[in-house]
Amino acid sequence: MKQESSGQEAGTRSGGLLFGNAYLLLVLTTLMWGANAVAGRLAVGEISPMALTGFRWVGVVVLLVLFARKTVTAEWPVLRRHLPFLMILGALGFTAFNALFYVAAHTTQAINIGIIQGSIPIFVLLGAYLVYRTRVTLVQILGVAATMIGVALVATQGELARIVDFQFNRGDLLMVVACALYAGYTVALRRRPAVSGLAMFSVMAGAAFLTSIPLVIIEVAMGDFQWPTLTGWGVLAYVVVFPSLLSQIFFLRSVELVGPGRAGVFVNLVPVFSAALGVVILGEQFQLYHALALGSVLGGIWLAERRRST
Repeated sequence: MKQESSGQEAGTRSGGLLFGNAYLLLVLTTLMWGANAVAGRLAVGEISPMALTGFRWVGVVVLLVLFARKTVTAEWPVLRRHLPFLMILGALGFTAFNALFYVAAHTTQAINIGIIQGSIPIFVLLGAYLVYRTRVTLVQILGVAATMIGVALVATQGELARIVDFQFNRGDLLMVVACALYAGYTVALRRRPAVSGLAMFSVMAGAAFLTSIPLVIIEVAMGDFQWPTLTGWGVLAYVVVFPSLLSQIFFLRSVELVGPGRAGVFVNLVPVFSAALGVVILGEQFQLYHALALGSVLGGIWLAERRRST
Protein backbone atom coordinates (compact mmCIF):
# COMPACT_ATOMS: atom_id res chain seq x y z
CA MET A 1 0.00 0.00 0.00
CA LYS A 2 2.86 2.36 0.87
CA GLN A 3 4.50 1.73 -2.50
CA GLU A 4 1.19 2.34 -4.30
CA SER A 5 0.67 5.57 -2.38
CA SER A 6 4.19 6.72 -3.20
CA GLY A 7 3.59 6.00 -6.87
CA GLN A 8 0.38 8.02 -6.85
CA GLU A 9 2.12 10.94 -5.13
CA ALA A 10 4.93 10.85 -7.70
CA GLY A 11 2.38 10.88 -10.52
CA THR A 12 0.56 13.82 -8.96
CA ARG A 13 3.82 15.74 -8.54
CA SER A 14 4.87 15.10 -12.15
CA GLY A 15 1.43 16.13 -13.40
CA GLY A 16 1.60 19.26 -11.26
CA LEU A 17 5.04 20.11 -12.62
CA LEU A 18 3.75 19.80 -16.17
CA PHE A 19 0.43 21.63 -15.81
CA GLY A 20 1.92 24.24 -13.53
CA ASN A 21 4.71 25.17 -15.94
CA ALA A 22 3.27 27.35 -18.70
CA TYR A 23 6.53 27.61 -20.61
CA LEU A 24 7.08 23.86 -20.75
CA LEU A 25 3.48 23.44 -21.93
CA LEU A 26 3.95 26.11 -24.61
CA VAL A 27 7.17 24.55 -25.91
CA LEU A 28 5.47 21.15 -26.10
CA THR A 29 2.45 22.72 -27.82
CA THR A 30 4.49 24.43 -30.53
CA LEU A 31 6.60 21.28 -30.96
CA MET A 32 3.41 19.33 -31.69
CA TRP A 33 2.22 21.98 -34.13
CA GLY A 34 5.60 22.10 -35.82
CA ALA A 35 5.64 18.31 -36.15
CA ASN A 36 2.24 18.48 -37.85
CA ALA A 37 4.01 19.76 -40.98
CA VAL A 38 6.20 16.65 -40.93
CA ALA A 39 3.11 14.50 -40.40
CA GLY A 40 1.52 16.09 -43.45
CA ARG A 41 4.54 15.15 -45.55
CA LEU A 42 4.66 11.61 -44.15
CA ALA A 43 0.99 11.22 -45.07
CA VAL A 44 1.72 11.62 -48.79
CA GLY A 45 1.06 8.27 -50.47
CA GLU A 46 -0.15 6.79 -47.17
CA ILE A 47 -3.54 8.48 -46.71
CA SER A 48 -5.33 11.01 -48.92
CA PRO A 49 -5.69 14.63 -47.67
CA MET A 50 -9.46 14.67 -47.15
CA ALA A 51 -9.40 11.23 -45.56
CA LEU A 52 -6.79 12.52 -43.11
CA THR A 53 -8.83 15.65 -42.46
CA GLY A 54 -12.10 13.77 -41.94
CA PHE A 55 -10.74 10.88 -39.88
CA ARG A 56 -8.76 13.36 -37.78
CA TRP A 57 -11.94 15.00 -36.54
CA VAL A 58 -13.71 11.67 -36.12
CA GLY A 59 -10.97 10.67 -33.69
CA VAL A 60 -11.07 13.99 -31.87
CA VAL A 61 -14.85 13.87 -31.49
CA VAL A 62 -14.70 10.34 -30.07
CA LEU A 63 -12.15 11.42 -27.47
CA LEU A 64 -14.15 14.53 -26.59
CA VAL A 65 -17.33 12.49 -26.15
CA LEU A 66 -15.44 10.36 -23.65
CA PHE A 67 -13.75 13.17 -21.72
CA ALA A 68 -15.63 16.43 -22.32
CA ARG A 69 -19.32 15.52 -22.56
CA LYS A 70 -20.11 16.68 -19.01
CA THR A 71 -18.56 20.08 -19.66
CA VAL A 72 -20.45 20.49 -22.94
CA THR A 73 -23.74 19.39 -21.35
CA ALA A 74 -23.34 21.85 -18.49
CA GLU A 75 -22.64 24.76 -20.84
CA TRP A 76 -24.98 23.73 -23.66
CA PRO A 77 -27.62 26.48 -23.05
CA VAL A 78 -25.01 29.14 -23.88
CA LEU A 79 -23.36 27.08 -26.63
CA ARG A 80 -26.68 26.51 -28.37
CA ARG A 81 -27.34 30.26 -28.70
CA HIS A 82 -24.01 30.66 -30.51
CA LEU A 83 -24.12 27.44 -32.50
CA PRO A 84 -24.10 28.97 -36.05
CA PHE A 85 -21.13 31.17 -35.13
CA LEU A 86 -19.19 28.26 -33.64
CA MET A 87 -20.00 26.09 -36.66
CA ILE A 88 -18.48 28.72 -38.97
CA LEU A 89 -15.39 28.96 -36.76
CA GLY A 90 -14.95 25.18 -36.81
CA ALA A 91 -15.37 25.07 -40.58
CA LEU A 92 -12.81 27.83 -41.21
CA GLY A 93 -10.25 27.30 -38.47
CA PHE A 94 -10.30 23.51 -38.37
CA THR A 95 -11.73 21.96 -41.55
CA ALA A 96 -10.64 24.41 -44.26
CA PHE A 97 -7.25 25.14 -42.71
CA ASN A 98 -6.33 21.49 -42.23
CA ALA A 99 -7.68 20.41 -45.63
CA LEU A 100 -5.52 23.01 -47.39
CA PHE A 101 -2.61 22.19 -45.06
CA TYR A 102 -2.58 18.50 -46.01
CA VAL A 103 -3.13 19.17 -49.71
CA ALA A 104 -0.22 21.64 -49.64
CA ALA A 105 1.99 18.97 -48.08
CA HIS A 106 1.81 17.02 -51.36
CA THR A 107 3.68 19.71 -53.29
CA THR A 108 5.92 21.54 -50.82
CA GLN A 109 8.38 20.80 -48.03
CA ALA A 110 7.68 20.69 -44.30
CA ILE A 111 10.22 23.52 -43.93
CA ASN A 112 8.17 25.72 -46.27
CA ILE A 113 4.92 24.81 -44.54
CA GLY A 114 6.32 25.78 -41.15
CA ILE A 115 7.81 29.08 -42.27
CA ILE A 116 4.64 30.15 -44.07
CA GLN A 117 2.56 29.03 -41.08
CA GLY A 118 4.68 31.40 -39.02
CA SER A 119 3.06 34.30 -40.88
CA ILE A 120 -0.32 33.71 -39.20
CA PRO A 121 0.24 36.42 -36.52
CA ILE A 122 0.76 38.96 -39.31
CA PHE A 123 -2.49 37.94 -41.01
CA VAL A 124 -4.18 38.27 -37.61
CA LEU A 125 -2.78 41.79 -37.23
CA LEU A 126 -4.09 42.76 -40.68
CA GLY A 127 -7.47 41.13 -40.02
CA ALA A 128 -7.86 42.90 -36.67
CA TYR A 129 -7.16 46.21 -38.39
CA LEU A 130 -9.66 45.56 -41.21
CA VAL A 131 -12.45 44.30 -38.94
CA TYR A 132 -11.94 46.19 -35.68
CA ARG A 133 -9.75 49.07 -36.87
CA THR A 134 -7.15 48.08 -34.30
CA ARG A 135 -4.38 50.67 -34.17
CA VAL A 136 -1.31 49.68 -36.20
CA THR A 137 2.02 51.44 -35.57
CA LEU A 138 4.79 52.17 -38.04
CA VAL A 139 6.95 49.48 -36.43
CA GLN A 140 4.16 46.94 -36.91
CA ILE A 141 3.82 47.93 -40.56
CA LEU A 142 7.54 47.28 -40.98
CA GLY A 143 6.99 43.92 -39.30
CA VAL A 144 4.23 43.05 -41.77
CA ALA A 145 6.52 43.97 -44.67
CA ALA A 146 9.41 41.88 -43.29
CA THR A 147 7.18 38.84 -42.79
CA MET A 148 5.69 39.12 -46.27
CA ILE A 149 9.22 39.25 -47.72
CA GLY A 150 10.00 36.05 -45.83
CA VAL A 151 6.91 34.32 -47.23
CA ALA A 152 7.80 35.55 -50.73
CA LEU A 153 11.32 34.13 -50.34
CA VAL A 154 9.86 30.72 -49.57
CA ALA A 155 7.23 30.85 -52.31
CA THR A 156 9.80 31.84 -54.94
CA GLN A 157 12.59 29.61 -53.58
CA GLY A 158 14.77 32.64 -52.98
CA GLU A 159 14.28 34.08 -56.47
CA LEU A 160 12.03 37.09 -55.91
CA ALA A 161 12.13 37.82 -59.67
CA ARG A 162 9.68 34.93 -60.05
CA ILE A 163 6.99 37.20 -58.63
CA VAL A 164 6.97 39.12 -61.91
CA ASP A 165 6.31 35.91 -63.86
CA PHE A 166 3.89 34.52 -61.23
CA GLN A 167 5.98 31.37 -60.81
CA PHE A 168 4.92 30.02 -57.43
CA ASN A 169 4.84 26.61 -55.85
CA ARG A 170 1.19 25.46 -55.66
CA GLY A 171 1.63 24.05 -52.16
CA ASP A 172 3.12 27.28 -50.85
CA LEU A 173 0.21 29.29 -52.24
CA LEU A 174 -2.28 26.90 -50.65
CA MET A 175 -0.51 27.40 -47.32
CA VAL A 176 -0.83 31.18 -47.68
CA VAL A 177 -4.59 30.78 -48.22
CA ALA A 178 -4.79 28.37 -45.27
CA CYS A 179 -3.00 30.86 -43.02
CA ALA A 180 -5.35 33.66 -44.09
CA LEU A 181 -8.35 31.48 -43.20
CA TYR A 182 -6.90 30.57 -39.82
CA ALA A 183 -6.19 34.23 -39.15
CA GLY A 184 -9.85 34.99 -39.90
CA TYR A 185 -10.82 32.32 -37.39
CA THR A 186 -8.46 33.84 -34.80
CA VAL A 187 -9.80 37.36 -35.32
CA ALA A 188 -13.37 36.09 -34.98
CA LEU A 189 -12.51 34.52 -31.62
CA ARG A 190 -12.81 37.99 -30.11
CA ARG A 191 -16.56 37.42 -30.28
CA ARG A 192 -16.37 34.05 -28.54
CA PRO A 193 -19.24 33.25 -26.14
CA ALA A 194 -18.68 33.20 -22.40
CA VAL A 195 -17.98 29.48 -22.11
CA SER A 196 -14.96 27.40 -21.18
CA GLY A 197 -12.29 26.76 -23.78
CA LEU A 198 -12.90 23.00 -23.64
CA ALA A 199 -16.63 23.35 -24.28
CA MET A 200 -16.10 25.73 -27.20
CA PHE A 201 -13.36 23.56 -28.69
CA SER A 202 -15.65 20.51 -28.43
CA VAL A 203 -18.42 22.19 -30.41
CA MET A 204 -16.02 23.51 -33.04
CA ALA A 205 -14.45 20.05 -33.36
CA GLY A 206 -17.92 18.62 -33.94
CA ALA A 207 -18.50 21.26 -36.59
CA ALA A 208 -15.16 20.37 -38.18
CA PHE A 209 -16.21 16.73 -38.35
CA LEU A 210 -19.55 17.56 -39.99
CA THR A 211 -18.08 20.01 -42.51
CA SER A 212 -15.29 17.60 -43.46
CA ILE A 213 -17.80 14.95 -44.60
CA PRO A 214 -18.61 16.69 -47.94
CA LEU A 215 -14.87 17.01 -48.65
CA VAL A 216 -14.38 13.27 -48.14
CA ILE A 217 -17.38 12.54 -50.38
CA ILE A 218 -15.93 14.78 -53.12
CA GLU A 219 -12.56 13.07 -52.82
CA VAL A 220 -14.22 9.66 -53.17
CA ALA A 221 -16.25 10.85 -56.18
CA MET A 222 -13.08 12.13 -57.87
CA GLY A 223 -11.35 8.81 -57.32
CA ASP A 224 -8.65 10.37 -55.12
CA PHE A 225 -9.65 8.79 -51.82
CA GLN A 226 -6.96 6.59 -50.27
CA TRP A 227 -7.63 4.38 -47.30
CA PRO A 228 -4.83 4.66 -44.70
CA THR A 229 -1.88 2.30 -44.92
CA LEU A 230 -0.14 1.21 -41.72
CA THR A 231 1.97 4.38 -41.86
CA GLY A 232 -1.17 6.37 -42.64
CA TRP A 233 -2.84 5.07 -39.49
CA GLY A 234 0.25 6.09 -37.51
CA VAL A 235 0.13 9.62 -38.95
CA LEU A 236 -3.59 9.82 -38.24
CA ALA A 237 -3.09 8.68 -34.63
CA TYR A 238 -0.45 11.35 -34.16
CA VAL A 239 -2.53 14.24 -35.52
CA VAL A 240 -5.58 13.18 -33.49
CA VAL A 241 -3.80 12.86 -30.15
CA PHE A 242 -1.13 15.56 -30.35
CA PRO A 243 -1.83 18.59 -32.65
CA SER A 244 -5.61 18.20 -32.36
CA LEU A 245 -6.18 17.38 -28.69
CA LEU A 246 -3.22 17.55 -26.30
CA SER A 247 -1.83 20.74 -27.83
CA GLN A 248 -5.22 22.44 -27.41
CA ILE A 249 -5.42 21.40 -23.76
CA PHE A 250 -1.83 22.51 -23.13
CA PHE A 251 -2.37 25.84 -24.86
CA LEU A 252 -5.59 26.57 -22.96
CA ARG A 253 -3.83 25.80 -19.68
CA SER A 254 -0.90 28.04 -20.65
CA VAL A 255 -3.24 30.93 -21.40
CA GLU A 256 -4.77 30.46 -17.95
CA LEU A 257 -1.31 30.64 -16.36
CA VAL A 258 0.37 33.51 -18.24
CA GLY A 259 -2.35 35.14 -20.36
CA PRO A 260 -2.96 35.13 -24.14
CA GLY A 261 -0.35 37.77 -24.97
CA ARG A 262 2.64 35.99 -23.48
CA ALA A 263 1.37 32.60 -24.64
CA GLY A 264 0.88 33.84 -28.20
CA VAL A 265 4.55 34.82 -28.53
CA PHE A 266 5.53 31.15 -28.33
CA VAL A 267 3.69 30.43 -31.59
CA ASN A 268 6.80 31.89 -33.22
CA LEU A 269 8.55 28.61 -32.38
CA VAL A 270 6.36 26.66 -34.84
CA PRO A 271 8.39 27.48 -37.99
CA VAL A 272 11.61 26.79 -36.09
CA PHE A 273 10.45 23.34 -35.02
CA SER A 274 9.01 22.60 -38.48
CA ALA A 275 12.29 23.46 -40.16
CA ALA A 276 14.39 21.46 -37.70
CA LEU A 277 12.14 18.39 -37.82
CA GLY A 278 11.90 18.57 -41.61
CA VAL A 279 15.68 18.33 -41.81
CA VAL A 280 16.12 15.68 -39.10
CA ILE A 281 13.18 13.38 -39.85
CA LEU A 282 12.56 13.90 -43.57
CA GLY A 283 16.08 14.74 -44.66
CA GLU A 284 14.93 17.95 -46.35
CA GLN A 285 17.60 20.40 -47.48
CA PHE A 286 17.75 23.63 -45.49
CA GLN A 287 18.77 26.23 -48.08
CA LEU A 288 20.10 29.74 -47.61
CA TYR A 289 16.77 31.23 -48.68
CA HIS A 290 15.08 29.19 -45.93
CA ALA A 291 17.39 30.78 -43.36
CA LEU A 292 16.75 34.25 -44.77
CA ALA A 293 12.99 33.64 -44.88
CA LEU A 294 12.90 32.24 -41.34
CA GLY A 295 14.84 35.23 -40.03
CA SER A 296 12.60 37.63 -41.94
CA VAL A 297 9.37 36.02 -40.70
CA LEU A 298 10.48 35.81 -37.07
CA GLY A 299 11.94 39.32 -37.18
CA GLY A 300 8.74 40.64 -38.72
CA ILE A 301 6.62 39.02 -36.03
CA TRP A 302 8.88 40.46 -33.33
CA LEU A 303 8.42 43.94 -34.79
CA ALA A 304 4.67 43.48 -35.24
CA GLU A 305 4.25 42.45 -31.61
CA ARG A 306 5.97 45.53 -30.27
CA ARG A 307 3.54 47.92 -28.58
CA ARG A 308 5.58 51.09 -29.04
CA SER A 309 5.80 53.09 -32.24
CA THR A 310 9.02 54.65 -33.48
